[in-house]
Amino acid sequence: MSFAAILSASRPSADSPSGLRASLHFAGQTLVEYQARQAVQAGADRILILVSVITPALSQAVDRLSADGIVVALVRDMVSMVRDAPRDSDVLLVADGAVVAQAHFDNIGAGEGNALLVADDSRASGPLERIDAGQRWAGLARVGPDLLFGTLDMIGDWDLALTLVRAAVQKGARRVTVPQDDLLEGRVALVENQEQDDLVAQAVTAAGASSVRGRGGIEHYLLAPLARRIGPALMRLQVPAVQVRIAAMALGAIALVPIELQWMLTGFGVLIGALLLAETADRLDELALRPPPLGWVAFVTPGFALIGMALAGASAIAAYLALLLAVILVADRWRRTGAARPWMIATPGTALILLLIAGLIGVAESGYDVAMAAAIASVGAIILRKPD
Repeated sequence: MSFAAILSASRPSADSPSGLRASLHFAGQTLVEYQARQAVQAGADRILILVSVITPALSQAVDRLSADGIVVALVRDMVSMVRDAPRDSDVLLVADGAVVAQAHFDNIGAGEGNALLVADDSRASGPLERIDAGQRWAGLARVGPDLLFGTLDMIGDWDLALTLVRAAVQKGARRVTVPQDDLLEGRVALVENQEQDDLVAQAVTAAGASSVRGRGGIEHYLLAPLARRIGPALMRLQVPAVQVRIAAMALGAIALVPIELQWMLTGFGVLIGALLLAETADRLDELALRPPPLGWVAFVTPGFALIGMALAGASAIAAYLALLLAVILVADRWRRTGAARPWMIATPGTALILLLIAGLIGVAESGYDVAMAAAIASVGAIILRKPD
């Protein structure tokens, strides 16, 4: 059953009275934007962001979410909340400044009826809101429409999130207790400033990143593992995925220059570096819970790799190899490779490695023959292999 999500975004950041916790930088975006993507991944079909003032950062976050197809609205008062909140489904409530691993979002989102994510009272849970003598609210709650609208009718000037939580406690809501390790390691936290935000970002993004299979071939076995190491470091430096993707495109274009000058091995090496940057950009999107690009943007960098192979070979077989790999590339990116395993998929990176090795041992022409054979075998595996 689908549900809506209400995100609180009105408390000031400790860094600046004019800044909001919701606008802190987190995983290449604002914190409230990341919370919205977590809620959608857990099953929310619309996002309501409860604000006291609409800032440029919040407006831009809404624009980015909307561009990704997420239904989102800013709500400034209880009248608007009564109008916009769903009357036939539950809502997922997220505390202002709450940083919670995706597994907890999924757990609370999977159930129905009133539920609270809680933590046992301890030094680690000290920043969280106390709900009784032994437990504190860990930043997530699911409430039914009866409880929501009953609270809205009498709330006045009270804090909506805390009032709903206390009402849920009084109604005997189901409690899901957070392990102490999640509190100690930063997978559940309440952040007030950018420094705290940066400290918990790595733990939460590592826990929440999807396990979707990447590309096949060398991209899967070599480039993707390297990108998983590089991605978190770039995220801590607040490097946007779009900048890394543009750098990959630029490097791919630059690689064509040494190839035109007959420096084939140099050009192939630069193209492999460009593919690594493209994989890193995908990893940054994955950490930020953004959907991977599937349009023309996804094919620019590997497209340069295919052009480079065709130019370096300067023969019909090189051109045919590039065209065949282009078909496999589209199938792999769009997940239309059937039951073929990653090692069965010939990718631009795989062909580049084969050509680079062949060039290093002085049999460059044979490298194209081997790469073509691998591509033909890959097409056969995609078409003919039956699921296990």
